[in-house]
Amino acid sequence: MLRQTLKTDSAEMKIGARASVLAFCLCLAPAMTVSAGGPTPTLEQRVAGLEAYLTNGDPAATLSDGQGKQGVLAKTASVGIAGPGHNAWMMISAALVLFMTLPGLALFYGGLVRSKNVLSIMAQCLGITGLVTILWWAAGYSLVFGESLHSPILGGLEFTFLQGVTSAPNTTYAYWVSQNVFSVYQLMFAIITPVVLIGAVAERMKFSAVLFFTGAWMFVVYFPLAHMVWGSNGWMNGVWNPNAGIRSIDFAGGFVVEMASGWSALAACIILGKRLGFNKEAMPPHSMVLCMVGTGLLWVGWYGFNAGSALAADGVAANAFLTTTLAASAASFVWAIAEYLDKGKASVLGFCSGAVAGLVTITPAAGFVDATGAVLLGVAGGFVPWFFCTRVKRWFGYDDTLDVFGVHAIGGTLGAFLTGILATAEVNPNLNLNLKDIVGKTLLVEQCKAIGITLLLSVIGTTVVALAVKHLMGLRPSSEAEREGLDVNDHEEKGYIY
Repeated sequence: MLRQTLKTDSAEMKIGARASVLAFCLCLAPAMTVSAGGPTPTLEQRVAGLEAYLTNGDPAATLSDGQGKQGVLAKTASVGIAGPGHNAWMMISAALVLFMTLPGLALFYGGLVRSKNVLSIMAQCLGITGLVTILWWAAGYSLVFGESLHSPILGGLEFTFLQGVTSAPNTTYAYWVSQNVFSVYQLMFAIITPVVLIGAVAERMKFSAVLFFTGAWMFVVYFPLAHMVWGSNGWMNGVWNPNAGIRSIDFAGGFVVEMASGWSALAACIILGKRLGFNKEAMPPHSMVLCMVGTGLLWVGWYGFNAGSALAADGVAANAFLTTTLAASAASFVWAIAEYLDKGKASVLGFCSGAVAGLVTITPAAGFVDATGAVLLGVAGGFVPWFFCTRVKRWFGYDDTLDVFGVHAIGGTLGAFLTGILATAEVNPNLNLNLKDIVGKTLLVEQCKAIGITLLLSVIGTTVVALAVKHLMGLRPSSEAEREGLDVNDHEEKGYIY
């Protein structure tokens, strides 16, 4: 996930910025107080602080002593506060990502399962949301974005119980976004990842087992992987960590969300076993209307997922907004065309599946590729996951209930791979910070390394967690309960009464 965007050095932007803020600064200069004991900042420093807001740069940069140290120096009113526009965009983005889970995935998954399990999958979405939020407050945020452990694998303990997480920005990650807003935004990614995963084991895993599995999985897989990819000193944070062991890039969660959930889903569904009657009786979606509505909500929410990952309302976010649209549209069309050529019909399920696959595939690349790159990712994201969901799944016979592996693992892996080819610093100058020597050259090699690490951690970690939960409490309901449906047996409710 990208942190603050590199401050532009273009003369045009500087001139425009100064013209925009000079009069404002002259009028409000007396109100821009300084810290106690510090010298009064110059007018030029005050203007520069406001320019930094427009360019998403460091407002304290002009206040250093020339050696990168501020000491007891002047402070402008723009230092240490959140920027209203950037902060507002991130709050909206956080809400949009939650919107993807509740009600987006709840409706999407709810429509795809049989009617006797519709409330079961929705309850799992709600239960995971509550559980992960508590874990995030207690330790998750700190383990991902802390630094006290000085580890490339796990963050630290300084933010446990969100202590010290206030409305002031944590400038390690964003100059103009409140840390409490940043933490909530990242929480939404932590929530949706296991919710995506459980689609592979839908209709045959006990509610209690889902919660125990999720709690353990977050500590074994998600928290370490998120820190490795997005933490300031993360092992695979090539954009921002100059000492990264693997110099890979992941704009919005190709490794952390899509690959982690998708490859974990494959391991989990194999360990859990097939549904009763799988390949012996028809198990069609009970409501394509719900599925279609859920798809639309996911698509809209994905703008917060991808464009929000710029952590600012800036040009990088605008590019991610564009590329997200192009890839999703292209993939939805390509999947449906593949169906038409294969069977003579283009289904609504195909359009929906293709849209989600395109959104998955563009996720690691959204802020790194241009419009043409996005279309190429969308075309690949429409065809390759379609092939896995319709051919490979049948060949190997695994029961991935809602095609989490075919869409998220394959789409996420494909997107991460193609990002290594299509990423360009012309779209995102942050790539020049630590990766200038490999972008367009050997970045693909680094992406492949990160793909391998993500795949291994997800599969091995999930296998360990699933087998442990299976031994301790069992994963599946009784055969009778599974046949009757989990709505009644886990929740004593029915989705439909008629």
